[in-house]
Amino acid sequence: MDRNAAKRPLGVTIIGCVYVLVGVAGFVAHFASFRLLDTWEVELTEFLAALSGAFMLRGQNWARWLAVAWIAFHVALSFGSLREVVIHSVFLVAIAWVLFGAGSRRYFRRASIEVA
Repeated sequence: MDRNAAKRPLGVTIIGCVYVLVGVAGFVAHFASFRLLDTWEVELTEFLAALSGAFMLRGQNWARWLAVAWIAFHVALSFGSLREVVIHSVFLVAIAWVLFGAGSRRYFRRASIEVA
C-alpha cells in the first residue's frame, strides 16, 4: 500500500485529540461533583467523547460515527438557546465534513482492512 495512503489526515488527528481532551477534562471536572443519581449521564457523555477520540486516532470507523453522534446529541441538548444550537450545529457540520471527507474515508477504510 502507498505510504501516503496510510497517513492519518490532519483533520482526523485534530478532531481526535480535541475529543480526547474534552472528554478527559470534562470527566475530571465533573467527577468532583459526581453523584450517582445526578451526573452519571454527564460522566458517560464525557467518557464517550474520550473513547471516540482515542479510537478515531487508531482508525476505527465506528469511532467517527460515535463522534458525530456525540456532537449531534449536544445540538439536541442545546434547544433552549438559539445561540448554542447554532454553535453546536456549526461544529456538527464541520466535524462531519472532516470525518467523512475523501481523505478520511480512505484512512478509516484502510484501518478497517488492516484489522480484518
